[in-house]
Amino acid sequence: MLAVYDEALPAVYGYVVRRCGDRAVAEDVTSETFLAAMDTMRRPDPPTPTVPWLIGVARHKLADHWRRQARTPEPVGDTPDAGHDDWDVELDRLVAEYTLAQCTPLHRAVLTLRYVDDCTVGQCAEALGRSVAATESLLTRAKHEFRTRYPHESQPTRGGRR
Repeated sequence: MLAVYDEALPAVYGYVVRRCGDRAVAEDVTSETFLAAMDTMRRPDPPTPTVPWLIGVARHKLADHWRRQARTPEPVGDTPDAGHDDWDVELDRLVAEYTLAQCTPLHRAVLTLRYVDDCTVGQCAEALGRSVAATESLLTRAKHEFRTRYPHESQPTRGGRR
Protein backbone atom coordinates (compact mmCIF):
# COMPACT_ATOMS: atom_id res chain seq x y z
CA MET A 1 0.00 0.00 0.00
CA LEU A 2 2.81 2.40 0.85
CA ALA A 3 4.43 1.77 -2.53
CA VAL A 4 1.29 3.02 -4.31
CA TYR A 5 0.58 5.90 -1.90
CA ASP A 6 2.95 8.47 -3.44
CA GLU A 7 1.65 7.80 -6.93
CA ALA A 8 -2.01 7.55 -5.90
CA LEU A 9 -2.35 10.55 -3.59
CA PRO A 10 -2.33 13.24 -6.32
CA ALA A 11 -4.60 11.16 -8.56
CA VAL A 12 -7.13 10.44 -5.82
CA TYR A 13 -7.13 14.00 -4.49
CA GLY A 14 -7.43 15.38 -8.04
CA TYR A 15 -10.34 13.06 -8.78
CA VAL A 16 -12.19 14.15 -5.63
CA VAL A 17 -11.49 17.89 -5.81
CA ARG A 18 -12.68 18.07 -9.44
CA ARG A 19 -15.98 16.53 -8.44
CA CYS A 20 -16.72 18.38 -5.22
CA GLY A 21 -14.96 21.72 -5.85
CA ASP A 22 -14.16 22.18 -2.17
CA ARG A 23 -10.58 21.64 -1.02
CA ALA A 24 -11.48 20.91 2.60
CA VAL A 25 -14.05 18.30 1.58
CA ALA A 26 -11.60 16.84 -0.95
CA GLU A 27 -8.95 16.50 1.73
CA ASP A 28 -11.39 14.79 4.10
CA VAL A 29 -12.69 12.40 1.43
CA THR A 30 -9.13 11.61 0.31
CA SER A 31 -8.20 10.79 3.92
CA GLU A 32 -11.28 8.60 4.28
CA THR A 33 -10.32 6.85 1.05
CA PHE A 34 -6.86 5.88 2.28
CA LEU A 35 -8.19 4.84 5.70
CA ALA A 36 -10.77 2.59 4.04
CA ALA A 37 -8.08 1.19 1.75
CA MET A 38 -5.86 0.39 4.73
CA ASP A 39 -8.77 -1.38 6.45
CA THR A 40 -9.36 -3.42 3.31
CA MET A 41 -5.69 -4.33 3.07
CA ARG A 42 -5.84 -5.88 6.55
CA ARG A 43 -8.49 -8.40 5.46
CA PRO A 44 -7.66 -11.88 4.23
CA ASP A 45 -6.90 -11.96 0.49
CA PRO A 46 -6.96 -8.17 -0.04
CA PRO A 47 -7.01 -6.75 -3.56
CA THR A 48 -3.81 -5.42 -5.07
CA PRO A 49 -3.71 -1.69 -4.32
CA THR A 50 -3.61 0.27 -7.58
CA VAL A 51 -4.43 3.85 -8.49
CA PRO A 52 -7.65 2.85 -10.34
CA TRP A 53 -8.78 0.77 -7.35
CA LEU A 54 -8.13 3.68 -4.97
CA ILE A 55 -10.05 6.06 -7.24
CA GLY A 56 -12.95 3.60 -7.10
CA VAL A 57 -12.78 3.69 -3.30
CA ALA A 58 -12.69 7.51 -3.46
CA ARG A 59 -15.74 7.51 -5.70
CA HIS A 60 -17.71 5.55 -3.10
CA LYS A 61 -16.44 7.76 -0.25
CA LEU A 62 -17.50 10.87 -2.19
CA ALA A 63 -20.94 9.37 -2.77
CA ASP A 64 -21.17 8.70 0.97
CA HIS A 65 -20.28 12.34 1.63
CA TRP A 66 -22.98 13.55 -0.76
CA ARG A 67 -25.55 11.31 0.88
CA ARG A 68 -24.62 12.74 4.26
CA GLN A 69 -25.04 16.23 2.90
CA ALA A 70 -28.42 15.26 1.35
CA ARG A 71 -27.73 17.16 -1.82
CA THR A 72 -27.15 16.31 -5.45
CA PRO A 73 -23.68 17.08 -6.82
CA GLU A 74 -23.24 19.15 -9.95
CA PRO A 75 -22.35 16.88 -12.87
CA VAL A 76 -18.78 17.21 -14.10
CA GLY A 77 -16.90 15.53 -16.90
CA ASP A 78 -14.83 12.44 -16.31
CA THR A 79 -11.11 12.75 -16.09
CA PRO A 80 -9.16 11.51 -19.13
CA ASP A 81 -7.88 8.50 -17.18
CA ALA A 82 -11.36 7.41 -16.04
CA GLY A 83 -11.38 4.37 -18.36
CA HIS A 84 -10.43 2.14 -15.44
CA ASP A 85 -13.88 2.41 -13.87
CA ASP A 86 -16.06 1.52 -16.88
CA TRP A 87 -18.17 -1.00 -14.99
CA ASP A 88 -19.04 1.44 -12.19
CA VAL A 89 -19.95 4.11 -14.75
CA GLU A 90 -22.15 1.64 -16.64
CA LEU A 91 -23.76 0.43 -13.41
CA ASP A 92 -24.48 4.02 -12.32
CA ARG A 93 -26.05 4.73 -15.71
CA LEU A 94 -28.25 1.62 -15.48
CA VAL A 95 -29.39 2.46 -11.93
CA ALA A 96 -30.16 6.05 -12.96
CA GLU A 97 -32.11 4.90 -16.03
CA TYR A 98 -34.05 2.39 -13.94
CA THR A 99 -34.83 5.03 -11.31
CA LEU A 100 -35.88 7.53 -13.98
CA ALA A 101 -38.20 4.92 -15.52
CA GLN A 102 -39.94 4.56 -12.13
CA CYS A 103 -40.78 8.28 -12.03
CA THR A 104 -44.05 9.67 -13.34
CA PRO A 105 -43.99 10.51 -17.06
CA LEU A 106 -44.07 14.28 -16.48
CA HIS A 107 -41.27 14.11 -13.90
CA ARG A 108 -39.27 11.87 -16.24
CA ALA A 109 -39.77 14.37 -19.06
CA VAL A 110 -38.64 17.43 -17.09
CA LEU A 111 -35.63 15.62 -15.60
CA THR A 112 -34.58 14.36 -19.02
CA LEU A 113 -34.94 17.78 -20.61
CA ARG A 114 -33.05 19.52 -17.83
CA TYR A 115 -30.25 17.08 -17.01
CA VAL A 116 -29.86 14.81 -20.03
CA ASP A 117 -30.60 17.31 -22.79
CA ASP A 118 -29.06 20.18 -20.74
CA CYS A 119 -31.96 22.55 -21.41
CA THR A 120 -32.48 25.65 -19.30
CA VAL A 121 -35.58 25.81 -17.11
CA GLY A 122 -37.06 28.26 -19.64
CA GLN A 123 -36.46 25.82 -22.49
CA CYS A 124 -38.01 23.03 -20.42
CA ALA A 125 -41.05 25.22 -19.76
CA GLU A 126 -41.44 25.96 -23.45
CA ALA A 127 -41.12 22.29 -24.41
CA LEU A 128 -43.67 21.25 -21.79
CA GLY A 129 -46.07 24.13 -22.45
CA ARG A 130 -45.83 25.45 -18.88
CA SER A 131 -44.76 28.68 -17.23
CA VAL A 132 -41.21 29.00 -15.93
CA ALA A 133 -42.46 29.16 -12.32
CA ALA A 134 -44.59 26.05 -12.79
CA THR A 135 -41.63 24.26 -14.39
CA GLU A 136 -39.31 25.19 -11.52
CA SER A 137 -41.86 23.75 -9.09
CA LEU A 138 -42.26 20.65 -11.26
CA LEU A 139 -38.49 20.21 -11.41
CA THR A 140 -38.23 20.41 -7.61
CA ARG A 141 -40.90 17.74 -7.21
CA ALA A 142 -39.29 15.58 -9.90
CA LYS A 143 -35.86 15.74 -8.25
CA HIS A 144 -37.45 14.79 -4.93
CA GLU A 145 -39.20 11.80 -6.51
CA PHE A 146 -35.96 10.69 -8.20
CA ARG A 147 -33.98 10.93 -4.95
CA THR A 148 -36.70 9.04 -3.07
CA ARG A 149 -36.73 6.23 -5.61
CA TYR A 150 -32.95 6.03 -6.08
CA PRO A 151 -31.62 2.90 -4.34
CA HIS A 152 -29.26 3.59 -1.46
CA GLU A 153 -26.50 1.20 -0.37
CA SER A 154 -27.61 1.34 3.25
CA GLN A 155 -31.04 -0.16 2.57
CA PRO A 156 -32.25 -2.90 0.23
CA THR A 157 -34.82 -1.71 -2.29
CA ARG A 158 -38.26 -3.13 -2.90
CA GLY A 159 -40.37 -2.03 -5.80
CA GLY A 160 -38.23 1.01 -6.56
CA ARG A 161 -38.81 2.65 -3.17
CA ARG A 162 -36.59 2.78 -0.14
